[in-house]
Amino acid sequence: MFSITVRDHVMIAHSFRGAVFGPAQRLHGATYVVDATFRRPDLDADGIVVDIGLATSELGAVLADLNYRNLDDEPDFAGVNTSTEFLAKVIADRLAGKVKAGALGEGARDLTGITVTLHESHVAWASYERSL
Repeated sequence: MFSITVRDHVMIAHSFRGAVFGPAQRLHGATYVVDATFRRPDLDADGIVVDIGLATSELGAVLADLNYRNLDDEPDFAGVNTSTEFLAKVIADRLAGKVKAGALGEGARDLTGITVTLHESHVAWASYERSL
């Protein structure tokens, strides 16, 4: 399996419901380093997994919809704990939509999977892996 990974970051605010979250139940900020990995079993006719420039641009576009937002105020996330794991899935699903819409180029239609990893810090991160 071949893969490429592109990286960006996003800054959000949010709070959690539930005693398991302790002080994170209060409104707080988070800056995530975001890695998006695109996979396929074979390289395309140009010898690549996907155009890195397009992958970087589309990751940035997905993150722009979240950046500098209080996720508690976003209708898409009403009643949901926007955990790191949850946000990794949201970003992966939105990137999958970009692939299906052709935003990463025609060759990207042969991608078989995406993994999104959100790094909370240098010692903790969460990922979501999905098929295409």
